[in-house]
Amino acid sequence: MEASNPLDAYSQIVSSVAERLTPKVASLRVPRGQGRMGESLGSGVVFTGDGFLLTNAHVVGKATSGTASFSDGTSAPFRVVGADPLSDLAVLRANGPTPEPAELGEADKLVVGQLVVAVGNPLGLAGSVTAGVVSALGRSLPTRGRLIEDVIQTDAALNPGNSGGALADAEARVVGINTAVAGVGLGMAVPVNDTTRRIISALMRDGRVRRAYLGLVTMPGPVPANWRERLGRTTGLLVAQVVSDGPADRAGLRPGDLLLTAGGKPVKAAQDLQRLMFSEAIGRPLAITVMRNGALVDVIAEPSELVAA
Repeated sequence: MEASNPLDAYSQIVSSVAERLTPKVASLRVPRGQGRMGESLGSGVVFTGDGFLLTNAHVVGKATSGTASFSDGTSAPFRVVGADPLSDLAVLRANGPTPEPAELGEADKLVVGQLVVAVGNPLGLAGSVTAGVVSALGRSLPTRGRLIEDVIQTDAALNPGNSGGALADAEARVVGINTAVAGVGLGMAVPVNDTTRRIISALMRDGRVRRAYLGLVTMPGPVPANWRERLGRTTGLLVAQVVSDGPADRAGLRPGDLLLTAGGKPVKAAQDLQRLMFSEAIGRPLAITVMRNGALVDVIAEPSELVAA
């Protein structure tokens, strides 16, 4: 087979990513709590030189510790530093030597159709590798009574135990943390980008993520045709629901409003608003511009702190 054969080139990329990443992806064993017998299985990615691992919040659940095993036969106990169910991310700290860390990439640079490689430990089998393409970006994933926004959809095969493993690009940079099997031939991954880096940093620093809350349910909506040239855009965020007596309600926002800017920044997708909803926004005035009945309306909202239900 000639080296220029596309399949051979594809195989070389996948095998190279597997060789570089497999040692850095741990098999996690997490004891089940509240009197339940046995262990939960998952995967975790070493991402610092001093033993921090990244995984899914649902992999660790309410556990505080567990065991990480690596492909070279070594293992180390870990403690859960912090977990954030809203993003389905958790940070662990191994108490013992760990492999060299994986390089974190940038999911916002992904394009539909791009090659990605999933490395994890499905069904407790260490070092499993599958490959596919990014089949969609910016998806929402309903899970366990919440909605995880801005996830990556891929056709790289995932199985139970892959959760918390790495989704990597052709350069073995981790662009996502595999989080769920969405259906036959579909997998989902939490992206690694500026927003999730802030979440990871907060978990490492504080063990939790403080978030601001507006009390809005939104969806992408079109800007009226006669405003598109003036505003230089075609979409905004349509307010579908306003929570009674929430910050948005008190600011005068209404269902049917089309959000255009928040904090002086354009909002076109749910993640644009989410990027603003971190601890520094709590209790501080947030200027919002909406289109209402064909006119621009400015309001000032004061986000409150999101508390667990």
